[in-house]
Amino acid sequence: MRLKRTLTAVAGAAVAVLSTLVMAPTASAVPADGVTPYIIGGGNASDAPWAARLFHNGQQSCSATIIAPQWILTAQHCVASGGTFSFRIGSLDQTTGGSLVTATQVIQHPSVDLALAKLERSVTATYAPLGETSAVANGQTVQIYGWGATSRCGSEINCQSRYLKVADTRVTTVNGRDYRGGVAITVTRGNGIAAGGDSGGPMFATSPVDGKRYQIGVASTSDRSSTSNYTAVTRYRPWIKTNAGV
Repeated sequence: MRLKRTLTAVAGAAVAVLSTLVMAPTASAVPADGVTPYIIGGGNASDAPWAARLFHNGQQSCSATIIAPQWILTAQHCVASGGTFSFRIGSLDQTTGGSLVTATQVIQHPSVDLALAKLERSVTATYAPLGETSAVANGQTVQIYGWGATSRCGSEINCQSRYLKVADTRVTTVNGRDYRGGVAITVTRGNGIAAGGDSGGPMFATSPVDGKRYQIGVASTSDRSSTSNYTAVTRYRPWIKTNAGV
């Protein structure tokens, strides 16, 4: 998973924006686009048809999900620098398979770490179902996904995973803060944690209401050791619906 590498003070703690997903390398290792999160620990995902790998100017960058035929959901800090963004959709291997599609429009949330990318064409896929209500509680085990770094390896851009990874984490609060001060779900490490390159990737939870799995978060920051913050999708559903129609 890829997180933004710039260290940012969030909720009083030093965390790294997850352009490579929730974990960022030191300043000396920051790539030009400032993105670096990855999942440390966990294991390879086996079922994630909604997964999307984000490439910035042709280079591996962040993680994301496809939520509608022409719409991708990711983190704002993954697209803030501008440039060309493309996505490999529907493959667990970031180097092959699925559909590789370029975005023609990027919409950044004005105040939280969320962004939408409109694809140049419709893509038939299994779209990530987004949580409509607060479908998660403190103490609940949830899953995070991403192509970020798999270890603290210095320049995390060089140790991101070829294959999509997944890890279990435990919710400590549903009122945390993301990179930009938005409401976030804070989790502590279970069998893994987010890191550079995981940024923009999803958090999924099983709803206690209907027993179905929904995407409830988007990777924003992480200390790459024990704690990560995921922007709470359920809090910003009106903005997503207004812009993407879902």
